Amino acid sequence: MPRLLQFIIFILCMLVSIRPFAATDSTFLVLNYHDILEEEEKVPPFDRIAVNKQHLEDHFAWLKKNNYHVVSVQDVLEAIKSQKTLPSKAVLLTFDDGYVSFYTRALPLLKKYRYPATLAVVGSWLEGKAVQGVKPLMSVAQIREVMDSGLVEIASHSHDLHHGILANPQGDEHSAVNTRLFSSEYEEYEKDEDYRKRIYQEMADSSERLFQLLGIRPRVMVWPYGEYNSIALEAAKQFGMTITMGLNDGINTLADARVMKRMMITDDINVKQFAEVMKTQRSQLDLRVAHVDMDYLYDKDDEQTKRNIEALITRIKATGANTVFLQAYSDPDGDGNADELYFPNRHLPVRKDLFNHVALQLRRKASVRVYAWLPIMAYKADVPVKWYVKEWRDGEPQVSRHVYTRLSPFNPEARQYISEIYEDLAKNCDFNGILFHDDGILSDYEDVSALAMEMTHKVWGLPAEFEKIHASSELRLRWAKHKTEFLSQFTDALADKVRFYRPYIKTARNFYALPLLSPYSEEWYAQSFPVFYKHYDYVAIEAMPFMEEAQNPQQWLTDLVKKTAEFPNGLDKMLFELQAVDWKKQQDVPMPIFTEQFQLLKKLGAKHIGYYPDNVHRDHPKVDELKKFFPAVAVD
Repeated sequence: MPRLLQFIIFILCMLVSIRPFAATDSTFLVLNYHDILEEEEKVPPFDRIAVNKQHLEDHFAWLKKNNYHVVSVQDVLEAIKSQKTLPSKAVLLTFDDGYVSFYTRALPLLKKYRYPATLAVVGSWLEGKAVQGVKPLMSVAQIREVMDSGLVEIASHSHDLHHGILANPQGDEHSAVNTRLFSSEYEEYEKDEDYRKRIYQEMADSSERLFQLLGIRPRVMVWPYGEYNSIALEAAKQFGMTITMGLNDGINTLADARVMKRMMITDDINVKQFAEVMKTQRSQLDLRVAHVDMDYLYDKDDEQTKRNIEALITRIKATGANTVFLQAYSDPDGDGNADELYFPNRHLPVRKDLFNHVALQLRRKASVRVYAWLPIMAYKADVPVKWYVKEWRDGEPQVSRHVYTRLSPFNPEARQYISEIYEDLAKNCDFNGILFHDDGILSDYEDVSALAMEMTHKVWGLPAEFEKIHASSELRLRWAKHKTEFLSQFTDALADKVRFYRPYIKTARNFYALPLLSPYSEEWYAQSFPVFYKHYDYVAIEAMPFMEEAQNPQQWLTDLVKKTAEFPNGLDKMLFELQAVDWKKQQDVPMPIFTEQFQLLKKLGAKHIGYYPDNVHRDHPKVDELKKFFPAVAVD
C-alpha cells in the first residue's frame, strides 16, 4: 500500500474513532486525605497535606448536610458493570500512606457517619521497620482490623515506588514511577526495556506482598505523588488493578475509572473553604505566565549556568507568577528554529541536558506549573530536502524561504521525526504542559510539496493544480481552513505522544493576532481562533502591539480582548502574551507602558495574562512591579 494512502487512512481512522462520553455517564468526585492531626500537633514546619481532625469531621458533616452521597469502590465497579448510574452528588473518599492516624482518628469518623473509604498502603512500608522520613504507620494487625470494619477498601500505593530516584545529571530526584533512572556512573538513562521490566515487577510485587500480609490482592492502584503513564497503567491492569487514581482536580465519569482524578485536600482548609473546593474543583486558576528563554540561562561555564538558574527561580517566585513557558530547544541565532535541544533525544544535538532540571527546580522551589515550549515544525535537521515545506515560486514548488525552516507535516517521515522528538521529551522530562511554538503556519503559497498537494486533491477535494486554487478566493479560503485543521490535528498527535508518558499535560498554542482581528487572514496563516479553541486548553495570542506596529496600542489591545469575548467562553481559553521587548527598536518596553497594558487587559476582562521574554539578567520586567499585579496563586 502506498505510504501516502496509509497515512490518509490513519488520519481518517483517528477522526472517526473520537466520540464524546455518553450523557448518561455517572459523575463523582474523589477526595484525597493524608495524615490526620489533633489541634495541638499543628506545629511548624506545617505539613500542607495534613488535616485537623475537627476539620475532617466538619468536611464529613458538610457532605451529609448538603446531600452528598459517599460511595465505595465497589459501588463504582457495580455501576460500571451494570451500566447504571451512581447516586447524584457522589463522592469517593481516599486516604493515602497508611498512617496510624487513619486508624485512631479517621476510622472512628467513618464509622460515625457510615462513610466508606479507600486506604492506600505501601507494601514495603509494612515490614514492621521505621521508614526514614515517614510518619508512624499502621501495623498489619491494624490494617486487618480496618478491613474487618466493612467500610474500607485496601488499595496498593505501590510496593516500593513511593520515593524519588535520580532523574538527571544535576542530581534531582523524582517519582520512581515515571522517571527514567539516570546512572551517574555510566552517564546514561534507563533503557526502555529496563524501565518496563522494573515497573511490571513492581506491580507484581505489590499484588503478591499485600496478598501475603492481608490475604487480599488489591484491585485499586493509587499512584504515588499522582504520577503514572501508559506503561504503568497496563502493568497495573495485568496484575488485577483495573482502577487507578492520580492527583488531578476535577469531576470523574465512570469512563474515568482507569485513572480517577482526585482532589488532594491541602492547607488544612476549614468547612467554608472546603465548600468552595467542592463547588469549583479549583478549576478557576487565572494564569500568570512568564515566558523564559533557556538560552538566557545556559552558559558554557557550568557554575554560571547554575547561578543563572538559581537567580531565575528566586525571581519567578518573587513575581507571583504561577506558570512558566520554558524553552526546551536552543535557538542561539534567534530565527525561531530549533538548532539544538535541551533534553536527550534521537535526532538533534543536545546543547545541554538541562530542561528537566530547570523544570523540576521551578516547580519545587517557585511552585509554578511548567510548560515545555517546542516548535511544531521548525527544526534545522539533516534530513532529505523532500521533507521540507514547499512554496509556490517562479512557477514551481521550491523550498520555502520563510524564516521558519519547517518540516512538512504532510510527509509521514517528517511527522515521525518530529513525533520522536516530542516522545523523547516526555520520556526524559517531567512537566505540566506543552506550548506549541508560533512556527505552525502555512501561507497561501504553502505547502505545495507533492504529498501535500496529493492530500489537497484526493482527500480535501480541491484542484490538483496550485494555480487553479490560487485563482479563486473561495478555493484559497477552503484550502486554508483544511490546512488550519490539519496542523491542529498534527499537534493533537504530538500531544498524544507526550501523553503516553505524561497523561495529565495541558496544551497551549501560540496564535498570531491578525487571524483574530481579521478572520479572512486565515488564508495567509492557516490559523483560526475557533479551531484553536477546539484543540487546545489555552490559546496564547501574541498581544504585542509594537511588534504589529499598531498606531494606537491601547485601542489595538482593546480590540483583541473584545474580539476574543465575542466567542462563547473565549476569555476562558485565551492567554494574552504582552511583549517585554520592542524588537524593532531593540530595547526593553518601558515599565510604565508595560504596566499600563497589563492593567488595561485586566480591566477589559482578560483572565490569563503573560509576557515574553523574561530577562533574569536585566531584571526586566521589573520584579517589584510584576509582583504588584502578578499576585501569587498556589499551585498544587
